[in-house]
Amino acid sequence: MKLQLPASTFRAYLFDCDGTIVDSMPLHYIAWKTALAEWNCIYPEDLFYAWGGKPTREIISDLNKMNGLSMPVEAVAVRKEELYFALLPQLQAIPEVMEIIEAEQGRIPFAVVSGGRRNSVERSLSVLGLMGRFETIVGSEDYVNSKPAPDAFLVAAERLGVAPADCLAFEDTELGIAAATAAGMATVKIASPQERAEREAVRTGTKA
Repeated sequence: MKLQLPASTFRAYLFDCDGTIVDSMPLHYIAWKTALAEWNCIYPEDLFYAWGGKPTREIISDLNKMNGLSMPVEAVAVRKEELYFALLPQLQAIPEVMEIIEAEQGRIPFAVVSGGRRNSVERSLSVLGLMGRFETIVGSEDYVNSKPAPDAFLVAAERLGVAPADCLAFEDTELGIAAATAAGMATVKIASPQERAEREAVRTGTKA
């Protein structure tokens, strides 16, 4: 299914990574469940998707508060990333986003704007041979306030030398959409794995 883009001329495209360029959210959830189970911590799937775009260490801190736990934030974050990296051979790109990247490559600059650390983003992009497609990668180390604050998108726009109003942001989460909107950017919402599955079921007539 082709993405519907706003009817305007943009001078840069800014892409979230997980769940937007790469179909990594199911793999991240497997890694989260495995890492947190070692501390008897539950992370409901609906909460996982609601918190999409939140940095890993913030998630662990918030889960500690919610569950009255004292998980070591850095150790759990490192463990979760290791588990995710082990799943990277299964990673695939999201076709409708790749269509846009292929069609517009070289016409305008691209940036990646992620709530994850740059190392994780680069590992995901490298597996799919996509590292050379983006002029800059903004990871959670590069800004102070995480999504839904606009910081990450404003950093990317500044690096590209493009006014925020001239940027189009691609995001799969409500936090990400809110962040890009707060930065003054138009947005395109990428369907979640559940939404894509439901759409495919309707298309094929297999929906119950």
